[in-house]
Amino acid sequence: MKTAIMGFGNPVRSDDAVGIYVIEKLKKKITKNEAITLLDMGTSAFEVLFQLKGHERIIIVDSVINSGESVGTLFKLPANEIDDAIEDNPLVFLHSLKWNQGLSYAKKILGEDYPSDIQVYLIAIDNTKLEVLLSEEVKRAGDRVVDLIEKEVYMMPNV
Repeated sequence: MKTAIMGFGNPVRSDDAVGIYVIEKLKKKITKNEAITLLDMGTSAFEVLFQLKGHERIIIVDSVINSGESVGTLFKLPANEIDDAIEDNPLVFLHSLKWNQGLSYAKKILGEDYPSDIQVYLIAIDNTKLEVLLSEEVKRAGDRVVDLIEKEVYMMPNV
């Protein structure tokens, strides 16, 4: 199953960059594999969305602010919540695309090729200051997501 793993975030907004952090860690751990595509959804997200064509599965990692949970809390969303988050016409800015907006545009771009197997990992944050470092709590949560994805990827058929 061809899988796209997408890490969202702004690399200069502290803990918001956790999705990109996860992608960078996975690039070091997952050996080159035609069935896995790692996508940094930082500030060029619209260009990257077109690379989803041909994937049967999407795994997304992003931060979530104001969740009401402790920083570093990890959430995995069930598929029905993902469908509810996809908007028909989301209002976005080119340099601040969130996971649900990305899926909204991916659905339009891919049409019938839009995958039905989508998973979303969200990590609770509260720091989006202009910084390039992640907090220790968020980094630990990112490392947990890397481990979860790595285990899941290697358990998939054809990997």
